[in-house]
Amino acid sequence: MVGSGASGTSAGKRPNEQLSSWFVRSGWSKGELARQVNRRARQLGAHHISTDTSRVRRWLDGEMPREPIPRILSELFSERFGSVVAVEDLGLRTAHQSPSVSGVDLPWAAPQTVSLLSEYSRSDLMLARRGFLGTSLVLSAGPALIEPMQRWLVPSPGNERILAETPANARRPSRLSKPELDLLETTTEMFRQWDAQCGGGLRRKAVVGQLHEVTDLLQEPQPDATAKRLFRVAAELAELAGWMSYDVGLQPTAQKYFVLALHAAKECGDKPLGSYILSSMSRQMIHLGRPDDALELIHLAQYGSRDCATPRTQAMLYAMEARAYANMGQPSKCKRAVRMSEDTYGDAGLDGEPEPDWIQFFSEAELNGENAHSFRDLAYVAGRSPTYASLAEPVMEKAVMLFGKDDVHQRSYALNLIGMATVHLLKREPEQSTVLAGEALKIAKTVRSERVNTRLRKTVDTALREFGDVAEVVDFTDLLGKELPETAEAV
Repeated sequence: MVGSGASGTSAGKRPNEQLSSWFVRSGWSKGELARQVNRRARQLGAHHISTDTSRVRRWLDGEMPREPIPRILSELFSERFGSVVAVEDLGLRTAHQSPSVSGVDLPWAAPQTVSLLSEYSRSDLMLARRGFLGTSLVLSAGPALIEPMQRWLVPSPGNERILAETPANARRPSRLSKPELDLLETTTEMFRQWDAQCGGGLRRKAVVGQLHEVTDLLQEPQPDATAKRLFRVAAELAELAGWMSYDVGLQPTAQKYFVLALHAAKECGDKPLGSYILSSMSRQMIHLGRPDDALELIHLAQYGSRDCATPRTQAMLYAMEARAYANMGQPSKCKRAVRMSEDTYGDAGLDGEPEPDWIQFFSEAELNGENAHSFRDLAYVAGRSPTYASLAEPVMEKAVMLFGKDDVHQRSYALNLIGMATVHLLKREPEQSTVLAGEALKIAKTVRSERVNTRLRKTVDTALREFGDVAEVVDFTDLLGKELPETAEAV
């Protein structure tokens, strides 16, 4: 089977206890794991890989598989458990890779940022649903993620020049007119609105395509002022591509786009935008069960933008800090961050200064939704605490009411309806929970968001497990299976 590319050297004939532990907890059979590896390999174009049960047994016995098997296994177990399971956690090792395709520790320099953005977006467009994942399947977490991101705070030498390698840029006439630059920025705002209204699955490839076009422009000689605006557009588009990838469940792809977006934000000197990108990375870490990493990223965002972020942006960062503390089971710090978010939000817009489009989503509805979810998360971490469920209920009700008046942020409306349904489950009110889940289902059928679908299914699974004798729960479970069947990821 060496010709299959599925295996390599033996690890001293010692059983791989780490891989065995994850395998046993997964509940998979050896045959099921082999089938999933083969399916994922085919999706990546690695048609030479043909794994079977005997090969899986040899991995468990200590045989070291060749790339890309370790990274495929990492992604499969990460998806199974909803948290990052690194290659090293599986007792496997990875081959050396160049910075352009491995991890998040990338060069903090303009030419390399442009090159990597161009390479990654082009590959994403070419390689269909899973993006450029053939050699970078694994999410980074812990120090491997946090330490490279800390370099966002390190001043770049000679940062008065955007592309120091092309000093003639300042003397060349711009190839882009101001109306053309304005149109690029307006198009980015339009994409952001579509995402909020329709979910990440509908326009993701269009955003990636636009990002690739912008990087093409950055590879041409441009005056510094034009290059700076183009880097800002690239940062916003890369963040949005990451957010849409996150929304449809492409977690490694999302993280890579977020990292590249942060690099682009640094090149244009936009610290508030950088803090926003870090908040998106933090949200992803919370979703993946890494609240410690989420908190580190938020603190980086807060420190880096402490002297320039608007009150609305600061309020958003406090709200995300509260989410991280809630998931870490630290109620006093969570409540303090919630209060800070509310107090700071009260100052939003008072100075009359215009705010960037990317922070406009953080409305009163979003503020209440985030803080309600913090209290809801605290309730679960604290063993289904009725106290925290009671704190969550009125705040979530306000979020649902406000989002119900909003025709644009439909995905957020659905997510908060689902959040409200979980609060009623915590209060042991399954009938009311199914009513709210039913409202969320109507929206879920109109937006392409795997995140909405997954949360709705998990909520209903919880209801069925705890209240399987309640007729409304049984009926809604059947309805969900018919109206929202599980399908392949949409992109």
